[in-house]
Amino acid sequence: MSIIDKISELIRKQQQLEEKIDRIVQEKAPAETAQKSSVSPSPRVDLSVYEAQAREILASAREEAAKIKMEAVRKEAEADRKVGSVEEREKLVAQQRVEIEKKLADLDQLRKDQLQKLEKIASLSREEAKNLIIQAVEKSLSDEVARKIKDAEIETRATAEEKAKEILVDAMRHGAVDIVPEYSVSTLKLPDEEIKGRIIGKEGRNIRAIEVATKVEVELDETLDIRLSSFDPIRREVARRSLEKLIKDGRIQPQRIEEIVQKTQTEVDRVLFEEGEKLCHSLQVYNLHPDLVKMLGRYKFRFSYGQNMIVHTLEETKIGVAIASELKADIPIVRLACLLHDIGKIVTEEEGNHIQLGVDLLRKYRIPERVVNCVAEHHEDKPFSSIESTIVWIADAISGSRPGARYEPHEDYIKRMTDIEDTARSFPGVEEAVAYQAGREVRVIVKPDKVSDNELTVLVDKIAKKLEEEAKWAGQIKVTGIREIRAIGTAR
Repeated sequence: MSIIDKISELIRKQQQLEEKIDRIVQEKAPAETAQKSSVSPSPRVDLSVYEAQAREILASAREEAAKIKMEAVRKEAEADRKVGSVEEREKLVAQQRVEIEKKLADLDQLRKDQLQKLEKIASLSREEAKNLIIQAVEKSLSDEVARKIKDAEIETRATAEEKAKEILVDAMRHGAVDIVPEYSVSTLKLPDEEIKGRIIGKEGRNIRAIEVATKVEVELDETLDIRLSSFDPIRREVARRSLEKLIKDGRIQPQRIEEIVQKTQTEVDRVLFEEGEKLCHSLQVYNLHPDLVKMLGRYKFRFSYGQNMIVHTLEETKIGVAIASELKADIPIVRLACLLHDIGKIVTEEEGNHIQLGVDLLRKYRIPERVVNCVAEHHEDKPFSSIESTIVWIADAISGSRPGARYEPHEDYIKRMTDIEDTARSFPGVEEAVAYQAGREVRVIVKPDKVSDNELTVLVDKIAKKLEEEAKWAGQIKVTGIREIRAIGTAR
């Protein structure tokens, strides 16, 4: 109900109250007059009291009505004032919107005019002018470029590359081996000169008997060391164990030498089978032919680029199985192929590369063709025929190429480190570049007066891309940019 309606209702009630008071006065006056006439002789009725009360009630009602009316007028005026303020504000906003739209249109027209002038003056097309402007303001926009590079890196990590890294990292954490140099010589320390003379024998017959029985070259010098030289690690192991037994026994003569060498050969054969069986069981491969198991035992004494083949096979197989599990590939095929992929390296009776020797040997023992294909393709000599072949190749590359896994000639190591540093130094603004961690990290020091902080981020990205394009180095190379300003003052 509005204020006007309330005032009308109050006036109406006031009128009703006045009528009611008049009616009560009229009804009560005759009754009191009659009552008094019966008690005393007709006194005069005094109506002044009732009239005074009625006037007070009417005055109070009129005063209340006036207050309500004044309040209503005030509130109505305040409401009108607020409505006017809102309308004025809306007009101001509409006016400002029109001005902003006009300014935007002017700016757009100004941009078009400047582009037309630039094309006319430089005789360039729109695209050429655009490229010229971009090159001119590249330095001022270095912070924006750096931010976009970081955003792109974050987005890339958040998609497919992130999942691939998770798979590879999870697989690679299974492999962590010590560096074991590859030798073709074994050394044995003799207890004294007397034993040394016995080993040589009369006119050197004992030492010749040892060389004939073991097919290993025995070398002696002025010291008490004996060097056993052979490219066959099994023969060197047989010769070493035989000499240890002969020294302990003391009876060193040709017949005894032949007897000890034969027993040692049988003992080493048993060791080879046990090592091969242990390797198979540790990788959960069973029911292989005993001859293959025995050949796998040779891995214990065989090294490839300083990496022991048992350790390499264990590492590669665990990596391959982890990747195959993530990619839902045939795990048994990958497991067996990783175990047998280098078996051709221990085939010494025939000539040929280790891949073909291994394939021929596996087919001889009727290994499944899918496994044979993985072995034949693990160095990319043939196109990959299955995802399992690709996994075996990846696992072998990870195990062989990680830092410290294999022995590397010093000259090749120095050349790789130098090439990485030269690539980083080829960029303008670079003061120095140093490679660390076998070439897996390079730190670039820039000239602070030539390269700003934001430009440093762009420069590091360019260096990383160039190293990636060179594709001469296996694995990832971390590029760290360093910009430093030093101020030195002397107080005197």
